[in-house]
Amino acid sequence: MSQNNSQSDSIQNPRVTWEGCSVLLDINDGDRLVFARLSAGSTLKIGNKTYSLQPLIGCPFGSLFQVENGNKGHCLARFVPTVEGNNIQEKGDFESQDEIKDNRALVDNNKAQSLTGEEINAMRSQGATGDEIVEALIANSATFEKKTLFSQEKYRLKKQKKYAPKVLLRRPFARSICEAYFKKYPARIGFLRVDALSLLLSMANVTANSDVLVVDMVGGLLTGAVAERLGGTGYVCSTYLGSTPYSIDIVRIFNLSNEICKRIVRSPLTDLSLSQNGTSEQIHQQGDDLNMECLSNNQMSSSVGTEEITPTENEKSDLISEATVSPVNKTGKSTKAGNKASKQAIDLWKENGFSSLIIAAPELDLWSLLKDLLPLLANSAPFAIYHQYLQPLATCMHNLQLGKMAIGLQISEPWLREYQVLPSRTHPCMQMSAFGGYILSGIKICSSS
Repeated sequence: MSQNNSQSDSIQNPRVTWEGCSVLLDINDGDRLVFARLSAGSTLKIGNKTYSLQPLIGCPFGSLFQVENGNKGHCLARFVPTVEGNNIQEKGDFESQDEIKDNRALVDNNKAQSLTGEEINAMRSQGATGDEIVEALIANSATFEKKTLFSQEKYRLKKQKKYAPKVLLRRPFARSICEAYFKKYPARIGFLRVDALSLLLSMANVTANSDVLVVDMVGGLLTGAVAERLGGTGYVCSTYLGSTPYSIDIVRIFNLSNEICKRIVRSPLTDLSLSQNGTSEQIHQQGDDLNMECLSNNQMSSSVGTEEITPTENEKSDLISEATVSPVNKTGKSTKAGNKASKQAIDLWKENGFSSLIIAAPELDLWSLLKDLLPLLANSAPFAIYHQYLQPLATCMHNLQLGKMAIGLQISEPWLREYQVLPSRTHPCMQMSAFGGYILSGIKICSSS
């Protein structure tokens, strides 16, 4: 009963966490990103210590938590930052003081800090908070006052991340999930950037009450994003070659309701084809071999947990599947997405066609796949195809033009520039993604034959 009540509460107020929901934990302002499923037994490892995630249950998304000393030792507690510092400093003494200071005379010889490690451990044993340790480090630094204001802020942030780590509770949706995977494990989602994902949804005209045909070989990110935009209306049909469906484990991170999960179905391409011919049988055999390879890769990537982290596997282990968290979490599972499509729905799609098509299959021959999928679309239905490289899309575009199968064909290259927005320091980021793949879009037309 409590499980049903928690799920009903989540539907009424999706802005607040509940037991069994998936969350994205942003540790120290993006230094580490972790997916977790909240329960009484869920834990999070920061540094060499493990903290319970139970205090996060019932808190609104966007809440900030900090490690503090509690009755039972160190724990995560709600933290409300104060609005002060940068704006106040810049109004007054920024121009006057910062012009005099510079960092040319500072020498990094590890002699500026007089506070030893033993003294820091003694402060911790006496119950000192992380902020108190940071202030003590600043007070005992011989060069802190000689630094510029920007250097002082960097020094403070560096010490806060070490002695007073903060955890931001983020809601997992299409953008945050895509950004997290692209930052830590881009190969898992086919190097699909968030702006390319948004272009796919827009160019395929994914709207309410649409029946979208999807070929998702990016872990389920595309399927979850389409289902999230449909909002429980229409259907998302994830098709696949061969007899083994592609993995869509990422869909479980979206916290989709039962109604939306029922709208996510799977069907092999052979069942959707209008005619069973030799070409579909060859694709069926080729898909079996490819699916086994993809399935083994997905199992290897999803089996990595957060308890044992090696230096070479930090990026893979931070992005975990909720199946690797705690056995307690399995009791809070919602309706499983990706059930087999009913015969009535398949017959209806064969008669009327799908309203749009989205393909993200970096490991398949796109033109061979598109020849079998395009007849499944209704006339004047849009389609969008993503690939990391240009040549496969150029081949598809050339063949579509020769066969007069589509109009409005164009290949788009998404471009994204990320900015750092800080007082007196707003500029493009020094390191950013320079490549976001390519997207082929067009509209299917009725062939003369």
